[in-house]
Amino acid sequence: MRVDTVFLDAGGVFVFPNWERVAEALHRHGVNVAASRLAAAEPLAKRDLDTPARIRSSTDSARGWEYFNLVLAHAGVARSESTDAALAELHAYHSRFNLWEWVPDDVREGLDRLGALGLRIAVVSNSNGTLRQKLERLDLLRYFDLVIDSAVEGVEKPDPRIFHLALDRIGARAEATLHAGDFYHVDVVGARAAGLRAVLIDAADLYRDADCERFASLAELADAMEGGRFA
Repeated sequence: MRVDTVFLDAGGVFVFPNWERVAEALHRHGVNVAASRLAAAEPLAKRDLDTPARIRSSTDSARGWEYFNLVLAHAGVARSESTDAALAELHAYHSRFNLWEWVPDDVREGLDRLGALGLRIAVVSNSNGTLRQKLERLDLLRYFDLVIDSAVEGVEKPDPRIFHLALDRIGARAEATLHAGDFYHVDVVGARAAGLRAVLIDAADLYRDADCERFASLAELADAMEGGRFA
């Protein structure tokens, strides 16, 4: 069946952590590491977290801060009182504004291209209640027909109920909806449990054994959709 609706995870798909802000916070606490080094370590940290056992036994909020410690470890930075202090500062910022605030140059064009195909586009994201505010601040809200923030709804991926809720609100059928996310055991497993088709955004090519289609970026997904891959 032709896809007429696209659900997108937010973090890791079209918005990413502001590693410059993270590096600056670490520097204020005496820890010097380049933002580029943190960005390079990030996919490895996510892959560490993306296991069935970890996803089943934790919440998105709990994984979020384990994730930052894993990023630091993969970047060669040992955990210390200084790194903990910097992360506490970043946590306070994230709670108010959302640290996933870097938008790659090709994102807006990719969203425009999806919209030009006549698709309904929703964000279905595990977040902390600041998602809509952040999208508005970043001038991204206008691209979406619906925004689902797990903290607002009280249910998070991979629970299929969050996808059912999004389908009901946007008026879409599961079999005609495609979800794209960056965690296999959160996004792909959750979307499939709700009857959706699912693809993985795998920028670092770390999921070669995954049983789903993979794309390096939102722009690459837009290329596929323009080419009729999901017609």
